This record gives sequence, C-alpha cells and structure tokens, in this order.
Amino acid sequence: MAIDDERLETPIYWLLRYGSLGPLINLVYTPWVEGAENIPTSGAAILAPNHISFMDSMVVPLATSRRVTFLAKAEYFEGKGLKGMLIRNFFRSAGQIPVERGTARAHTALSAASKVLKTGGLIAIYPEGTRSPTGLLYKGRTGVARLALENHVPVIPIGIHGTREIQPPERNMPKLGRVGLRIGKPLDFSKYQDQKDDRLVLRTITDEIMQNIKELSESQYVDMYAEEARRLIAQEKRSKHKDAKTEG
Repeated sequence: MAIDDERLETPIYWLLRYGSLGPLINLVYTPWVEGAENIPTSGAAILAPNHISFMDSMVVPLATSRRVTFLAKAEYFEGKGLKGMLIRNFFRSAGQIPVERGTARAHTALSAASKVLKTGGLIAIYPEGTRSPTGLLYKGRTGVARLALENHVPVIPIGIHGTREIQPPERNMPKLGRVGLRIGKPLDFSKYQDQKDDRLVLRTITDEIMQNIKELSESQYVDMYAEEARRLIAQEKRSKHKDAKTEG
C-alpha cells in the first residue's frame, strides 16, 4: 500500500478531533489525563502507548491540542463489510500511516513517519506492533527506538487505562465507562546517537520504553511478542475444540 503524503495534511483530522468524535468521547467517557505537560507544545516527538483496544487511537489524541499521526497496522485500512469500511475510512480520512508486515514495507512506513518528525510533528506508535490479545503488556518491537535515533527526537511513554473494559476485541461497539491516560516524562536517548544500527542498543532502548509503559499502565509484562501470544492462544483454542469433539 503506497503512502499518500498529502493525506497527512487533511483537515478532516481536525474535524474529527474538535467537531465530532473528540467532543463525543469527552462527553461520554470523560477521559482523565495525568502528565499532559510532558507532551511538548512544539517540536517533534514520538508518543509510545500500550495497545489494549481499538479505541486507543481515538483516546490518545485527546491528551494534546497538537496533531497526532498514528502508525497503524495495515489491516485497519483493508477491512471488509460495514465495520471494515467505517474503520478504513476513519484511518484514511484522518491521515494515519498504514504499517504492513515485512521489512521493506515497514521501512516505507517508518520513512513516512520520519517525514512527519522532520517537520516538527508528533508521531504515535504502539511499540508492541499490534493490539494485546489479553490486555497484558508484551515485548516491544525496535521500530520506535530506530525512529527516535534516526530523527534525534524524544520518546514519550503513555499508559492507557480502561479502553479494553469499554471495548474488548470481541465487541464491535464500545460500552459506557471511563478511560484515562498516564503520560510519562520524555525519554532522551541521544547518548546512543552513534549506535542506531546496533541491535543490542535498539533492544536496550526498547526495553527501557516498555518498562516505562509498564509502570504508567500498571500492566503485567510478558516477555514475548504479542503476535506470538496470539498464535499460542489460537492454537490452544483449536486444541480444546478438537478435544471436545473427540470426547463428544
């Protein structure tokens, strides 16, 4: 999927933020925010939240009056049916950047994110790479670390609260409840500036980011990737289903 740079400047984001979706979320879910002052009022930075619900991408931008551009998984842009169409149109109209699986495609998305950072913008990336299958916090991917070092920008960890209770993966429409954001102080990794291609350094930075997210979100950490956990859960379900059929 090609990145349309002009989409990053769409005014529809502001219509959603202040004209419809943003006010609706504020009214219905009365989000609480701690540490909003840690998001700079100007200059480039990376926001790094945990990811426990589809609703996260609608809540994080409420913490700042600045434009937030998300790197979102490509599946959000390719959904089928009515639900898929609504999600697809939301992400496209809001100018979000699709991230496809595969090294070359992921690099294209990171290049698009770098363009936003070079103009002093805010990029939001879920370090886990995908939504948590259980609500726990999983091992982070190193893309955030690489992007931070290549663009000389700080990483701001964010802990999201309550969105999974309001809209778990199996629920199409959110229910009532309250959500919150706990925003940490900017993390400066400039001391690693000359080591941006060192895998050990990238892993060290990523683990520090995840530790901060863990504390802010008050989540239990699992030392495996979320995709791997999802596969294991699916295998266990298939095994239980097979055993139940055999017993039946």
